Amino acid sequence: MPDDNLKQLVSQGLAAMKAGSDVAAKATHEISKDATHPALKAALEQGNGVSKQWAERIERALQQVGGDGERDNPILEAHYEVSRRIRSQASDETSRDLGIVASGQLAFHYWIAAFGTMASYTKKLGMDAVASDMKQSADDAKQADEGHTAIAEQLFG
Repeated sequence: MPDDNLKQLVSQGLAAMKAGSDVAAKATHEISKDATHPALKAALEQGNGVSKQWAERIERALQQVGGDGERDNPILEAHYEVSRRIRSQASDETSRDLGIVASGQLAFHYWIAAFGTMASYTKKLGMDAVASDMKQSADDAKQADEGHTAIAEQLFG
């Protein structure tokens, strides 16, 4: 694959990720209001800060690749809608918190895949600083996913 084609693919992927980070910021703010377990509330607060770092990394990467970032992200938009339904239909606080954990983990797996893919592609393009940022973000998402697993175990008592 010629580098120009790969660069275009990276630009499109980063633009979708930028749109996804906008959806995630809105969702996290809303979800944190619904969470009740202290560890979950703390994780959501911490996650909000980390997701801002991700958005900055994505923006820097878009600037380097020359992308405009004008896209949508139907995957995360649909995930946000499912998360809203899970939270609104929960029969009790623990069920709602477990639904928040499950939805969060699905989102983390999206981000692990997206950041991991961009790390590989940008490394191939010789964009080592971007690749490093993307790998760090994938590692952040993996760590957050593990944290959510631990929270779910706490919720089970």
